[in-house]
Amino acid sequence: MIKGLLFIDVDGTLTDGKIYMGINGEIMKAFSVKDGCGIQRIVDGSIALPIVISGRESKIVENRCKELEVCNCIQGAKDKASVIKEYEKLFPGCPLAYIGDDLNDIDAMEYVKSRNGVTACPSDACKNVQDIVDYVCKNIGGNGAVREFIDYLYNTMSL
Repeated sequence: MIKGLLFIDVDGTLTDGKIYMGINGEIMKAFSVKDGCGIQRIVDGSIALPIVISGRESKIVENRCKELEVCNCIQGAKDKASVIKEYEKLFPGCPLAYIGDDLNDIDAMEYVKSRNGVTACPSDACKNVQDIVDYVCKNIGGNGAVREFIDYLYNTMSL
């Protein structure tokens, strides 16, 4: 039984926000093993179903989601709040949570808050985001912030 929906931004949240480009166009992103362990802990939905959501499209993100067995990976999402609304239709009444780091996450965060959901950001998120979230992680993006938020949800929110 799914206890809630956890939407996880990618660049700056699940990664450190850096995009490494080589001269031949290859791109690399770094992911934290700690975040991966946290996500694997909830991948069955017993705490909250993880839904990775990104405004960008990347084969790297797709591969990381496959590795973590995250079935819900939404890329190229220009309107993240609309994606959340679609998941609400699939899982009516499920509590919502969202972690993100930048201006393009604010509309989604405000929507989650309007539904009595919980929002968070890494400690290096932009100030506008830090000012509106329920929980500012001690960890920075790409370095355990997602795991920290999952632990927070597990320990305090009874999702």
